[in-house]
Amino acid sequence: MIGLMRMAAWTGLTISGPILAVALFSGLLIGLVQALTSIQELTLTFVPKLLAIVLVFVATLGFMSRGLIDLLHGAILPRIAGG
Repeated sequence: MIGLMRMAAWTGLTISGPILAVALFSGLLIGLVQALTSIQELTLTFVPKLLAIVLVFVATLGFMSRGLIDLLHGAILPRIAGG
């Protein structure tokens, strides 16, 4: 059971990694631009970050679904079928 939880946590980390990395780097870049230009507009931080996250989500959707399917078929379903 601990092994299954470890596999599920690792899968969650690897699946969410690209999206979290893009959110972090786009937030840092936008914050740097805001600090350099002294523009403190709220939509300037929200909209570009949201667009970057959506683009990365669409680009990595196959990778994320493959990771979840592998976890389901490799670890969860055999435990359910085995009792």
